[in-house]
Amino acid sequence: MALNLSRSPVRRIERTLLLFALATFAFVPNLWAQNTYQKPPQKILDVLFAPAPPVAFASPQGDEILVAEPVRYPPISELARPMLRIAGVRIDPANSGQHNPQRFLHLALVRVADGRSKPIVFPAGPGFGRPEWAPDGKHFFLTVTADKSVELWIGDAAAGTIRRLPGIAVNSTIGDPCTWTPERNTLLCRTVPVNRGRPPAESSVPVGPIIQESFGKAAPAPTFEDLLQSPRDEQLFDYYATSQLAFIDISTGKTTPVGKPGIFETADPAPNGRYILVTRIHHPYSYIRPFENFAHAVEVWDRTGHVAYKLADLPLQETIPIGGVPTGPRSYQWQASAPAALVWVEALDGGDPHAKVPNRDRIMWLKAPFTDAPAELARTEYRFAGLLWGEHGDLAMLREFDRSRLWERTWFLNPLDLSAKPRLVWDMSAQERYKNPGQPVMSMLPNGHAAMHQEGTDIFLTGPGASPEGDRPFLDRFNTQSLQAERIFHCDDKSYEEVVALASADGSKFITRHETPADPPNYFLRIVGTGEPRALTHYADPTPQLRGIHKELVNYTRADGVPLSMTVYLPADYKEGERRPAVIWAYPREFTNAQVASEVTGSPNRFTEFTGLSPLWFLLDGYVVLDGPTMPVIGPPRTANDKYVEQIVASAKAAIDKAAEMGVIDPRRVGVGGHSYGAFMTANLLAHSDLFRAGVARSGAYNRTLTPFGFQNERRTLWEAPEVYLRMSPFMYANQFHAPILLIHGMADNNSGTFPIQSERLYMALKGNGASVRYVQLPDEAHGYQARESIEHMIWEMLRWFDKYVKPETQQ
Repeated sequence: MALNLSRSPVRRIERTLLLFALATFAFVPNLWAQNTYQKPPQKILDVLFAPAPPVAFASPQGDEILVAEPVRYPPISELARPMLRIAGVRIDPANSGQHNPQRFLHLALVRVADGRSKPIVFPAGPGFGRPEWAPDGKHFFLTVTADKSVELWIGDAAAGTIRRLPGIAVNSTIGDPCTWTPERNTLLCRTVPVNRGRPPAESSVPVGPIIQESFGKAAPAPTFEDLLQSPRDEQLFDYYATSQLAFIDISTGKTTPVGKPGIFETADPAPNGRYILVTRIHHPYSYIRPFENFAHAVEVWDRTGHVAYKLADLPLQETIPIGGVPTGPRSYQWQASAPAALVWVEALDGGDPHAKVPNRDRIMWLKAPFTDAPAELARTEYRFAGLLWGEHGDLAMLREFDRSRLWERTWFLNPLDLSAKPRLVWDMSAQERYKNPGQPVMSMLPNGHAAMHQEGTDIFLTGPGASPEGDRPFLDRFNTQSLQAERIFHCDDKSYEEVVALASADGSKFITRHETPADPPNYFLRIVGTGEPRALTHYADPTPQLRGIHKELVNYTRADGVPLSMTVYLPADYKEGERRPAVIWAYPREFTNAQVASEVTGSPNRFTEFTGLSPLWFLLDGYVVLDGPTMPVIGPPRTANDKYVEQIVASAKAAIDKAAEMGVIDPRRVGVGGHSYGAFMTANLLAHSDLFRAGVARSGAYNRTLTPFGFQNERRTLWEAPEVYLRMSPFMYANQFHAPILLIHGMADNNSGTFPIQSERLYMALKGNGASVRYVQLPDEAHGYQARESIEHMIWEMLRWFDKYVKPETQQ
C-alpha cells in the first residue's frame, strides 16, 4: 500500500489551535550535545575539493574576459565571524560589509581575439568580489572584504594590473557598494562615513518592554528571518547601514562627498551624469518586514547632493496584501538611452491582487529638469513585471503578469512615439518552457546603463532551448518589426553550450560556455560560418575518476497519465544486471496543467561534477541516484495543493517503478531526500507512504501553521484553508512515519519560512512518538550550507544514515 491517509486531518479550529500550541512548546536544551565535525571517505574529499570551473566576466565590448575561480567552501571560521542579523540583512560589524560575501580567486585577463591569457597578480588574501567592468572596457573595479574594512581595487585592462585605492572604505551592507558613472574613470560609491564614532553601546539592563501594536488594519506578512527585534537593533541598523555617497576618481583616488550620509537602498547616476536617483531609508522601521518595506524617500539629487526633484516620501509598508504591491511609486529607474528621464510604476488597484479593475498598473515618466507634470507612458491589464530599454531610445520591452493564471504578456513600445499602439510580442504561460522565446541580450551603454542590444531593427535573444530531449541553448536574431526570429546558434544534441556574451555588434561573433558529460566547462569564441570554436579557457578535468559514471534522461508516466522525467545516474563500477540501492532526490513544483508539468527540465549533456549540496555523493558509495524526478502538483493556482500529498506520492512511486523496470535498482531499498521544499516533500512521503527505507530532510518546514499567511505558491491563509495546512504538515502525522528520517538544518537559516524551529519541533514530535530520527544542527550555516567543515559533515551524515537503513538487504 503506497498511500496511507487513513488518519484524517484535524477538522475543528479548536483542534487546530491546540496543535499550534503544541508546535511551540518549550525547547529542552539538555537533549543536545556538541560533537566534532566528521569527514567522509578520502575518495569523496578528493572530489569535493577539486578546483571549481572558471567563471568569466565579459567586457562591454566583448573583446576581453576576466576569468576567476569561485570560492566554494570557505572555512567555518569565516562563517563564525561576528554577524548582525537585522532588518533582513546580515552585516559583519568588523568591516561594515556583508557577512560571508561571495569570493573569487586567481584572476586572469583573456583576450578574445587570440585567446591570450595574462594572470593578474593579486596579493594573497581571502579572495575578492565580483569584478565590474567600466563602460569603455579599459578598467574594472572589485572589492576585497578584509578583516576591518571593505577595500576598493582598480584593474587596468591594458596593463593587466590591479591596485588598491588607499584610504577608502566602502560600505557594502546594503546594495552594490559602487557603480560606474557616465563620467570617465569615475565611480559613485557608498563609503563608511568619516568619524562616524563608535557603535551604540550595549546595555545589560533593559530600559523597558518592547511593544508592537496594530489597530484594526490587516498586515499579513510572510515569516521573514533576520528582522529587527528591539530599539537597540534599530540603532545598530542606523549605525552600520549609514553610508556617505561619494564620487571617486580612479586615477587619483580623489573622493568627493555627495550630500549628507544616509541609508541608501539605491543610488543610481542618470545616463547624462548630472543627477542621481536616490532611495533613502528613514524611520519608522518595521519589526515584521525587512528594510525594503521601511519608510523611504525617493529623490533625484544633483551632483552636489541637493534635491532636484522629490518623487515620493513613502510610509512604512506593513499592510501590503499577500501577493500584492505597495501603493505609491515603485520600480523606479532611469530610461537607459535618454539623458535623464525618470520612470516609475503606480498601482491602479490599491496594490490588491483581488481587486476587480480594468488595469492593475500604469507606467509614469518625467524628464529633466523635472518641472513638468509626470506623463503616462503605458498601462498594464495585469501586474507590471518588468521594463527593458533599447539602445536607440525608440524601443522598450514591457512585461506584465497575471497571477490568477500564471500567465505573462510582452509588449513593444516606442517611447519616442506614444501615439503608436503597443505591439503584443508574446502571450503565453509563465511556466511554458518549450516555447519560451528567451531573454534579450543586454549591452552596457557608454553611460554605464544596460540596454537591449540592437542592430538596426533587430534585437538578440538567448534561452535554454528546452525540448523533450533536454535543454539545447540558442541565440536568435529577432526582428522587432516582423516579430520573426532567425536562429544564429543552436546547441547540438551531444553537448551543453550556452551563449554568455556577444563579441561583435552584428552577432556574428559570440562567446559561449561549452561542456559535455566528459568535457569540463570552458569558454569559447564562435564565429558564424566558420568551423570549430576557439578555446578561450583551458580548464582541465579535475575529477577524471567520475568519468565512468553513466547518466541518462528517462521519461515515464504517472498513474494518472501525466508524463514525467528524471536523470538516472549509475555508479562508475555499476555492472549490467545489478539492482543497486537507490536514492531519489527531488523538489516538488506547482503547475497549472499537465502539459507544462510534463516539459523536461535540465540536460543530460552537462559535465558531471559534484558540489557541496549535491545528492550525487551517493554514487561514490555504490547507490543509483534518481536525480530531479518531476514532482508536479497540478491544479488551479489557488487550489493545487488540495491534492498535494496524493500527487507527490504518485510521482515518487512512478519514479521507483520506472527505475525498477529498467533493472537498475532494488525497489525494496530506496531512500528519499530533499532540501528546503524538497525536505518538506521528503517528510510527507515518509508520513504518507511506505515506498522508502529512510529519508534525509535538509532545512525544511514541516508545520504549516507556523507559516500561516502562505508558503511556496500556496495563496490561501491558514484561516482560509485550515484542512489543507494541516494535511500538508508532516508534523501533524509524526505518529505515523513509516521510515527513519535524518533532519539537518543550518542554525542561522535565512530563508523565509524555514526557521530552525521547524526541524527542532519535528524532531521532538517524532521522538515523542517513538520514531527513528536524528537531528543535526550546523553552526553558523544559513539556508544553503557553505563551510567546508559543514559540507564534509553533512555528506558523512547522509552516507552513514542511508548505509544503515537503506543499503542492507534486510531492513533494519
